[in-house]
Amino acid sequence: MPRFKDQAICLRDLDWSETSQLVVLLTRDHGKVRGLAKGSRRQSPSAIARFSGGINLLNRGEAVVTTRRNTQLAAVTEWDLQDDHYALRLGLRAQRLAMYAADLCNALLADEDAHPGTFEALRVFLAALCAPAGGSAERALLAFQWAVLTDCGFRPELDRDVEADGPLDALGKAPAYTFDPKLGGFTTRDGVGDSPWRVRRGTLGVLRRVAAVGGAGAADRGDEAGVGRANRLLCAYARVILDQELPTMPAVLGPGAGPRASAGG
Repeated sequence: MPRFKDQAICLRDLDWSETSQLVVLLTRDHGKVRGLAKGSRRQSPSAIARFSGGINLLNRGEAVVTTRRNTQLAAVTEWDLQDDHYALRLGLRAQRLAMYAADLCNALLADEDAHPGTFEALRVFLAALCAPAGGSAERALLAFQWAVLTDCGFRPELDRDVEADGPLDALGKAPAYTFDPKLGGFTTRDGVGDSPWRVRRGTLGVLRRVAAVGGAGAADRGDEAGVGRANRLLCAYARVILDQELPTMPAVLGPGAGPRASAGG
């Protein structure tokens, strides 16, 4: 039974009994792990020593995990809390975006499939939401979504027309484009796909600037509206990839955004 110690962020937690809990942890080097933290809620000195700070949703810590061959449920035997992201409890918007980020990572990643890039993107995003300086949550969200989609192999095509199979701007800069989520990119052709998404040229420009820095850093400080449209586009794209709407997606898409809601790019 392999045993490892790794940095982890809690994506899910559920009480299993009065003293134990089921957790889903995103670890940096071992991927997503589902485990039973036996005794994690016990208040005895030995339990408090093994589960320092407790394991709660969106907490980051160092976990000791033992995987088992005949079951998908690992044993989480130790936890050292390093950041409880307390500031998320002080703002509803930040909390909702953090929950969406956890949902997206949980839905996109297979168990025990290492994605250190996704772990780092989530770590940076949660830290940005908690930053005392109060930077733009929307810009941080855009960097996070881009980094995760890219790391998981779903990077949207920004420079090649996915319908014409040529340079996207071969005929000059179009005032608007169409995004085809099934093909994962933009086209200048109208009426593609079952429900084509019309996207402004400015939204494509925002995505290109984010791609230029690999999803890291702030994006387009002067174009909050464009950043919002780009966030909605990537969220709607993720919805198609997953073939489901996550319960937290309306936090990005807006209230009343149902399964057929457009990206609004």
